[in-house]
Parts: sequence; structure tokens; C-alpha cells
Amino acid sequence: MSKDEAGPAGSVELSAGEQIMALAKRDEGSKVNSDINVTPMVDVMLVLLIIFMVITPMLQKGVSVDLAKVNNPEQMPDADKEDALVVAIMRDGKVFFGNDRTDPDQLTQKVKDRLANRVDKRVFIRADARAKFGAVVQIVDDVRAAGVDQLGLLTDQRKATGQAPPPPPTGGQ
Repeated sequence: MSKDEAGPAGSVELSAGEQIMALAKRDEGSKVNSDINVTPMVDVMLVLLIIFMVITPMLQKGVSVDLAKVNNPEQMPDADKEDALVVAIMRDGKVFFGNDRTDPDQLTQKVKDRLANRVDKRVFIRADARAKFGAVVQIVDDVRAAGVDQLGLLTDQRKATGQAPPPPPTGGQ
């Protein structure tokens, strides 16, 4: 084989049995795709969104109550603690102590039992906004009869309507 004749795999054979590899020019740089494929990222985000939408309602402790809405609620962070004692009053008059439905007649004794070994004798009441006022007053009385030191009525913040509150009255008499 002569120097000009190509042997196997593009090598060129020289006279003394030496071989030189021929360099082939590759054009692989032009095939590189520099675009970011966002489809997998969107798929992951949609899955996470669905997971959070399903899990979020499950995170609510206790029974679901439509609380009364007020303009200036007082923050009660202790009501969200795991060991907080919460009494819920539904709009139809059903009473729940924690997650368990109870008779209003037995509520005083159940609250006494739970407060027996506690230092913090605080109970929170979650009353539905449409519950009868008389039923709420009766439950408050029953809870106070159990020896509660502090009683918290839980409410929600009223959404701002975009209007400023009316100015306070001015002037004297």
C-alpha cells in the first residue's frame, strides 16, 4: 500500500509499517440544542400544586366552623397549638370538644377532666356565626363552670372592602 492509499479505519500506512491516523472533521457542535425544555418542570409544578390542594384542607384541626368575622380580632396563637382545648359550636347546635361530638350536659365534666392536670386553664370557643346566641351563651357558661381561668372566642378577620372606616366624631357639646 502506498502512502496515498487509505487502509482500514481511515489510517494511512507508511513504508516501514507505521500508521498515521487521519483526523476526520466532525460537525457535532452544530447539533447541540441550547433551548431549555420546560415541559418536565411544568409537569412537576402541576403535580405539586395538586398535592398541596389536596393536603391543605386536611391540615385544619377540629371541625369546620364558619367563624364570625370582625374588624379588629385579637391574635390568639395558643389556639393553634396541638394541646389547645377547643370547643366548637355548629350552626345547628351540635357541640364538639376537640374532634369528638359531645352533649352540652356532659361538656362541663369533660372540660374538668382535661383541665385537672394542666397548669394553663384556657379554653377556646369556635362558634359558628349563624349559631343561636343562646346556645353559645349556654356553652360559655358550661365551660366557665368547669373552672376555666381564661376563655377565648375565636373569630376571623373581616376582609377589607376598600373603603376607609368613617372618621371618628369630632367636636364637643
